Amino acid sequence: MIQRIQSLWLLLASLSCFASLRMPFYSGVDKTGQPHILTATDGLILMILTVAGGLLALISIFLFKQRKIQVRMSVAGIFIQLIVLVLYYREYSSYQSGALALTSLLPGLVIFFLFFAIRAIGKDIDLLKSSDRLR
Repeated sequence: MIQRIQSLWLLLASLSCFASLRMPFYSGVDKTGQPHILTATDGLILMILTVAGGLLALISIFLFKQRKIQVRMSVAGIFIQLIVLVLYYREYSSYQSGALALTSLLPGLVIFFLFFAIRAIGKDIDLLKSSDRLR
C-alpha cells in the first residue's frame, strides 16, 4: 500500500489540504479597514470543502485494491480544490488591499499531487492489464 507511488502523492495531497487549514492564504485590510488574515477556517463552506478534500485523499490511500474508485475520488478531490480556489478568490477580492501569502500555493499543490496520483494509478491499471494478457 505505502510502497506505491500514488499512495505518497495522495498522502502529500492530504497533508497539504490539512496544512492549508492553519496557514494563511491572504493577508490584508478588509472592508472595515481592519487588518485580517484569510485562512480556510474563516468560512464554513471553505473549511468543510478543505477538510473534505483532505479526507478524500486520505481515504483514497486505503482503497488501493479498487483503483477505479481511487481515480474517481481523486478527480472529485480536484474538483473540490478548484471550488476551494474559487471561494478563496471570492473572499480575498473583497479586501481593500493586501498580498497573497506563500502558503496560498497549497491548494494548487493539492491539485498537482492529485493529478500525479491519477497518473500513477493509471500506470498501475495498465500494468495489471498487461499482466492479465500474459496469463
